[in-house]
Amino acid sequence: MNLLQILRRNGFVLLLLAGFLLVNAAVAAWNPMQYSRRFDKDDFTKTLYHHNWVRSGPVFFGNSAVTAAYMEDKAQVPLVEMGLSYGKITDLKEILDRSLYHVSGQLVIGIDVHTMLDSLPTDDKYPWLKPWYQPYLYYYRAYFRDSGKEFLSNLFLHGTLAYQPHWIDKELYFGRKDTNWLNAKWNEYDQRFGWMTLKDFRQNLDALAWVLDYARQHNLPVRVIWMPWNSGYKHPPYIPALKEKVNGMLAAQNIPVLDLMDRYAPQYFHDLVHLNREEGAPLFTKEVDAWLQSFAKSPK
Repeated sequence: MNLLQILRRNGFVLLLLAGFLLVNAAVAAWNPMQYSRRFDKDDFTKTLYHHNWVRSGPVFFGNSAVTAAYMEDKAQVPLVEMGLSYGKITDLKEILDRSLYHVSGQLVIGIDVHTMLDSLPTDDKYPWLKPWYQPYLYYYRAYFRDSGKEFLSNLFLHGTLAYQPHWIDKELYFGRKDTNWLNAKWNEYDQRFGWMTLKDFRQNLDALAWVLDYARQHNLPVRVIWMPWNSGYKHPPYIPALKEKVNGMLAAQNIPVLDLMDRYAPQYFHDLVHLNREEGAPLFTKEVDAWLQSFAKSPK
């Protein structure tokens, strides 16, 4: 059977495949997961949205602990708050490596008790998580399905093409959780992560080494902050070994470190890892400002 016969016999299937690939390419170019408010947004996209889609500037990177603690609008040293829900150093590596954001001026990295957990589940909407070989429509199929249901419901039940735009702000943390909730959460963290050792941080340790090398090559000043942990509870068991390893890597390259892990009393926390917005975040932002301002006065 020659090529022409194969094409004739399978022409319909090939035509469908070509049509799907064309539609997929068009939708991927449009990128509604990023730009359409019909879809939930990941925290990286929310960061871009709230900065008018500008993809360059000085950055404070971390997970939701950074979002909770750092009040960008109150800070005297301007940094783009790039706290990502479930964000890890591996995410920062992908952002830099794929040129999704050009960090300039300085890079501040917030590391908390979860930032370097290789196995920590994350938000699958982050654009760098989609395998290159998976079609856009296939990878985000669950979100398109839900959006389609919403579209049909509005059309046939309410007779309108209008829709309620999805929430575009990051989650902030107000007030304080009670003791029973905090005890249960500590037990949950201990059960899920307390047994881990340095081998369970290998991917993020490697990513940190990559980021530090990237910063050196691009003459990008890096500062690292150990993010606050509720001092009413003992650290996860892996923290001493992790801090020793990370601090050794940072010291080898003369990276300044501000350790705020045990700085704040329990009253300043919403839970175990998030400072509350009313009291904790203003204190943290003020302290970080003073620390960063000290470098402008120093010959270092």
